Amino acid sequence: MRVYVPLTLPGLAEAHETGVLAAEPFAAYAVTPALREWCGTDDLEELEYAALGEAAHASLRLLAGDSGAAPRRIVVALDVADGAVTPDADGLGEVTVAASARLAKAAAVHADADDAEADVTAAARALKAADGGDEAAGATVDGAEHHELLWFATQEIPTLLAPR
Repeated sequence: MRVYVPLTLPGLAEAHETGVLAAEPFAAYAVTPALREWCGTDDLEELEYAALGEAAHASLRLLAGDSGAAPRRIVVALDVADGAVTPDADGLGEVTVAASARLAKAAAVHADADDAEADVTAAARALKAADGGDEAAGATVDGAEHHELLWFATQEIPTLLAPR
C-alpha cells in the first residue's frame, strides 16, 4: 500500500543522514475507506492525490510547530505492507503504520517549489486561526494548498537539502 509521510526539510535531512524515515509505529496518509467516501470516486490516481494533499496539510501543521524550518511542505511516498496499515477512525486518510521505514525504500519525495515559500509561511502562521473558524485565515491556508507539490526522485534529496 502506498502511504504518504508528512515531513519538514529538517525531518527529511535527519532521515537522509540516518537512513530512517520513521520508527515504528508512525503516522501517515493513504487511501482509506473514509477518503474514498469523501472523494466519491474509485479512481486510484485521484484518491492517491487526495491522500497526498492530506499529507501536505499535515506537513503544514509540522511547519506551524517549527518556526525555524524552511517553509516548504515535504511528503515522502512509501510502499508498505497492507497488513501494517491501520486507518485512524477520526481522520480523513490518516493511518498508523506498524512498521519502521527506511528512506532507501521511499518511492519519491514531494516538495513545494521555491515560489510557494511566501504562501506556505503565511499559511503556517494562519493555521491556528483557520482551525478556529477564521475565514480569512482559512483563505490564507488555502493559498498554500493551491501550490502543487513537485515530484522528486529519492536520488534528488541532496539537491532538496542544499542551502539556497
